[in-house]
Amino acid sequence: MAITVETLDKLERKITLSLPVASIQTEVQSRLKRLARTVKMDGFRPGKVPMNVVAQRYGYSVQYEVMNDKVGEAFSAAANEAKLRVAGQPRISEKDGAPDGQLQFDAVFEVYPEVTIGDLGAAQVERAQSQVSEDSIDKTIEILRKQRRSFAQRAMDAAVQEGDRVTVDFEGKIDGEPFAGGKADDFQFLVGEGQMLKEFEDAVRGMKSGESKTFPLSFPADYHGKDVAGKQADFLVTVKKIEAAHLPEVNEALAKSLGIEGGSIEALRADIRKNLERELKFRLLARNKNAVMDALVAQAQLDLPKSSVQAELDRMIEGARADLKQRGVKDAEKAPIPEDLFRAQAEKRVRLGLVVAELVRVNNLQARPEQIKAHVDELSASYEKPEDVVRWYMSDRSRMAEVEAVVIENNVTDFVLARAKVSDKTLAFDELMGQS
Repeated sequence: MAITVETLDKLERKITLSLPVASIQTEVQSRLKRLARTVKMDGFRPGKVPMNVVAQRYGYSVQYEVMNDKVGEAFSAAANEAKLRVAGQPRISEKDGAPDGQLQFDAVFEVYPEVTIGDLGAAQVERAQSQVSEDSIDKTIEILRKQRRSFAQRAMDAAVQEGDRVTVDFEGKIDGEPFAGGKADDFQFLVGEGQMLKEFEDAVRGMKSGESKTFPLSFPADYHGKDVAGKQADFLVTVKKIEAAHLPEVNEALAKSLGIEGGSIEALRADIRKNLERELKFRLLARNKNAVMDALVAQAQLDLPKSSVQAELDRMIEGARADLKQRGVKDAEKAPIPEDLFRAQAEKRVRLGLVVAELVRVNNLQARPEQIKAHVDELSASYEKPEDVVRWYMSDRSRMAEVEAVVIENNVTDFVLARAKVSDKTLAFDELMGQS
């Protein structure tokens, strides 16, 4: 019998399902008989519980299970016969007035939309380019030196300078009253590294050991401590110890400490360049991929399935609650999080997912095994034992699924860039790497 599909809205459809009562009753009896063989009940030996007792105890739940299964099977069969691509779960409701010996249900659901990609030749994409400079290698070496610096106490009459590590006691008051987090003893910080607010660092610069000072400090309006954000405090600070930083020389000893065989500075710089180029490649790929995806979505026309957007909203809200829980927020799982906070992002994700899936399907851009293997090898190359990392990826289906998704996105990116109107933009290495 042909399936009648009723259109309710752009993507919403309805079909009516009919189930023979006899087939449901037969399946219920069959399941109850299987259950009777193993069920345990007081007063009866296992397998000897009378059927009427089993039916009285479990009949309702078995009937519910069978109905769910049969309706699900009927819906799946009807959707397949009608060649429908169902988005989300159907809403099922029983109909009144069914013919004798039949049960009827209305299934209301959404289908995936027709996606029109549009003319990729008209898409405009800005493709970023960059390269590792000698200056960026120098800066990396300075970071490595700072990570290995040592400290030595300055003379008693020496003043605090940029880069010094200072030990201080401090106490802050707002309108003459102490506040939470405003007092500390033997507190250490590095001057000039942004560990403290600028006004605090400016006050300490030039002070000597044993010296005390009172100074005003204005907390920014967006300060993480909400109780003091936007307020002005008066601080008393006493410098107890000043230590000068000593950075290791750029020589063979430094190179060897960083794992460079032979210890040559040239080999150290070559190793740094290799690592920076690998990171730069991934950063460029991510930036250009985002640019391609934005252009792709701008060219496409489609309606969004509400059920898919809702499912994405639910996932994002669940993720937000998990993040709150990880931060120690009490009752995070019950935190009221308005859907509107994530709706635009959820709609963008669903739209992009549908557009990418259509482009992949039409143009056979699926990830090939050799591409997946090459990407895993590239991800593993920067580790000390790449073969162990490769095995770590290969041993988990979810990790490999993530790799496959990235490879597909890369295929889509290359496909679009080969057809779109591309304008190249050269970015400084620091500018690109500083972008989130």
